[in-house]
Amino acid sequence: MIKIGKYIEQFINWLTHNFHPFFKTIKSGVETMVDGVLWLFTCMPFYVVIAALALIAWRRAGWGVGLITALGLSLIYGMGYWMPTMETLSLILVSAFIALMIGIPLGIWAARSTMVGKVMRPLLDFMQTMPAFVYLIPAVLFFGLGKVPGVFATIIFAMPPAVRLTTLGISQVPADMVEATRSFGATRRQLLFKVELPLALPTILAGVNQTIMMSLSMVVVSAMIAAGGLGEIVLKGITQLKIGLGFEGGIAVVILAVILDRITQSFGKKKTTR
Repeated sequence: MIKIGKYIEQFINWLTHNFHPFFKTIKSGVETMVDGVLWLFTCMPFYVVIAALALIAWRRAGWGVGLITALGLSLIYGMGYWMPTMETLSLILVSAFIALMIGIPLGIWAARSTMVGKVMRPLLDFMQTMPAFVYLIPAVLFFGLGKVPGVFATIIFAMPPAVRLTTLGISQVPADMVEATRSFGATRRQLLFKVELPLALPTILAGVNQTIMMSLSMVVVSAMIAAGGLGEIVLKGITQLKIGLGFEGGIAVVILAVILDRITQSFGKKKTTR
């Protein structure tokens, strides 16, 4: 019998034992980021935050999305879930930001190197098909319970779309345009920032949208390791068989998902139109 899990467990334990100071530093940094974003949303009155988000939605996606944003967030506040919603939103933004900061450069690297692309593809398949709950195990061993392991698990789960769609966007840039740019003496850096990234931007923004949506789904699952937020409301509804509580938490998650999805989609559509 081949016990792969035994060797994985030994490897995780080795990392936990030998890199404890490294993980402690990362935990401190991520906690600071999450707390900072949460403070930004909670230091202002709820109606100011609702008005600001509704204004952003209206400017980027139209008056309909702006109205939905205002009404949806007002409903969340009326149900009494404003603080959990802000906790979830801060976790999503931090997780998605870190995932994009890692995923987009990896996607560019994979598009420019055939070897890297071949190595990256099975790793991304593994990351996307692995059940989300499995990521919670090493996250807890590395960082303990709380928000940070939730962010860590979310980054791993949400990163593949950013890598894949960045690679796809760069690869779809017309070869004749790349050759023309090189013939005029452009450097690799100029080619990337002035030709490839602008042309691939709609596809990359689709990856940003998918990363944020997957971050939301994983943040809810992370409530199992005390990450808090709306996921904790849904989890209480399940464990305590409180149907109303579970549906209220689910409705708040849906509202937040719709708002984030419409706003991020609007950026890709605007770029495509231009």
